Amino acid sequence: MSGLLEGKRITVVGAGTRPSSDPGAPVGNGRAIAVRAAREGASVTCVDRDEGAAQTTSRQITDEGGRATVVVGDVTTEEGCLMAVTEEHGLAPNGIVLNVGAGFGSGLAGTSPDDWDRTFELNLRAHFLLVRRAMVILPDAGAIVFIGSVAGLQPGTHVPAYDASKAGLIGLNRHVALEGARRGIRSNVLAPGLIDTPLGREASAGRPSRTRTPVPLGREGTAWEVAAAAVFLLSDEASYITGQVLAVDGGLTLV
Repeated sequence: MSGLLEGKRITVVGAGTRPSSDPGAPVGNGRAIAVRAAREGASVTCVDRDEGAAQTTSRQITDEGGRATVVVGDVTTEEGCLMAVTEEHGLAPNGIVLNVGAGFGSGLAGTSPDDWDRTFELNLRAHFLLVRRAMVILPDAGAIVFIGSVAGLQPGTHVPAYDASKAGLIGLNRHVALEGARRGIRSNVLAPGLIDTPLGREASAGRPSRTRTPVPLGREGTAWEVAAAAVFLLSDEASYITGQVLAVDGGLTLV
């Protein structure tokens, strides 16, 4: 039985997982998406600025019998974005996942103009540069998945630059969906809620109240649950879905 992405080429930007000293640390969203895409039959290009992290993801894929390559690039630069979204052996990707982001500052008073600019450079400017390139090389009926956050739908992180940039990502997605529709290119935002990842645990260490946020389903999500939704949006099963935001949040946006 074929997988959902059988025969497709998928590029995952931000395919590594942040290193952790905790031997029991969970997998990050990018690695989970890359591995799950490979399990569903895709050939995966793992893009990350951390070559070691990208290589670890690639090895996990190939150890399971999948196909993976590694590209190292810093997407805060235009050159890095061109390197990240490229053809492999003359073949363009069928789908691209953009899983990069960070937040700097705390509250309005604790956010400097530099904090604001650094956040938007990575969380929105990089995505603009990446999709501008993607729209040139993606074949007709390709797919783009932005990994956003429920912070773009409602406040809650106490980092205004992060919240605003994630809201901006939704606006960018709508434009990309409209512009891509003439060629059947779909674009959607996947918005995770509280997900147990190395980055999520780091955020919880700095703000313990994060783990006490009431989630209707009563728990944090996993990167594998985010990956399942990403694979669906990349697949032909989602062929009539574009310009949308899919929250993977255990109902967090309901409360």
